[in-house]
Amino acid sequence: MTTFDDREKAFENKFIHDEELKFKVEARRSKLVGLWAAGILGRTGEKAAAYAREVVAADISEQGPEDVFRKLSTDLGGLADAATIRAQMGVAMDEAKRQLMNE
Repeated sequence: MTTFDDREKAFENKFIHDEELKFKVEARRSKLVGLWAAGILGRTGEKAAAYAREVVAADISEQGPEDVFRKLSTDLGGLADAATIRAQMGVAMDEAKRQLMNE
């Protein structure tokens, strides 16, 4: 292999690693914000965990966080406004990054 081939392979590996990490962070964010919303909805224990899994599954339908926001907004109704949901999604994203970096 040439130096160019080595560099190309290294960039490909970095891209794959970065994409996997991004996916894990977004999934963790969705889980955390799902648990937060479950608390607002009065769900605890396994019901809260099941709801968090629903939120994670909702994140797969499209690129970006809007699918999660729509699910939370619909499910929470008048219990939380858009600004509160978006702020909590930001908090959850920061926490997800922190958690994954410490694993």
